[in-house]
Amino acid sequence: MPPTLHLVRHAEGCHNVNHAVHIHDATLTHNGKLQCLQLQKSFPHHNTIDLVLSSPLRRAIQTAILSFGPTLARPEVPYLVIPAAQEVSNLNCDVGHPRNLLEISISQLFGEENLGFSLGKINLDAVEDGWNSKTGYWASEKAAIEKRAADLRTWLFQRPESHVLLVTHGAFLHYLTEDWTGDDPVRGTAYLNCEVRQFNFTPSSSKYEAHIVEAAESKKSRGASHPEDDPHVLEELGELEKVEPSRL
Repeated sequence: MPPTLHLVRHAEGCHNVNHAVHIHDATLTHNGKLQCLQLQKSFPHHNTIDLVLSSPLRRAIQTAILSFGPTLARPEVPYLVIPAAQEVSNLNCDVGHPRNLLEISISQLFGEENLGFSLGKINLDAVEDGWNSKTGYWASEKAAIEKRAADLRTWLFQRPESHVLLVTHGAFLHYLTEDWTGDDPVRGTAYLNCEVRQFNFTPSSSKYEAHIVEAAESKKSRGASHPEDDPHVLEELGELEKVEPSRL
């Protein structure tokens, strides 16, 4: 039986503020890290996710680690970084780092902080040379994006896990889900930062061609609260910064 997919848009990145698309492989803002903290507390499936996946762009990796630490702390749950889930454009903010520099950057982003699991758990084997070239298979052209979205769906369809979580990007999510409803012209996507939606594969899906549809309950609960409006999260953030200033 194919898995249920939990699809997540990354938290607020530096490029999401004032349209700063010139930032190379943009990382999360302070507010984005706060969104991750809130999502970590509210996510109800930490104990049922069998596999965590993310785009190799740094904001997606940060979101996966900061939001789903309790999931990743379970020894049996792998974390794979998959280039097919990268964002669609060739703007600097959406151009990633080669694997060797990405490994260094991940170490610098999280340092010695206690995550509850080793950074060695992050599997970068799929981050092949040229994944960040934005040419050929990885091009920012519609046909190429549709191809890798289709390839990713068929790969996910064949996964043995029951519940798979993927942290990716707003524009790419529309290609992956083949659902373009609710697009916001300002955001360029219908997905809010740190929003999670659940999808199931259609009955006609196969290893040759697979499609997904959003679960009814997911449609009803679309949207996300604003972390800055939650005093409990802000209070806990203040306490967290006193103890672990590097956490955010």
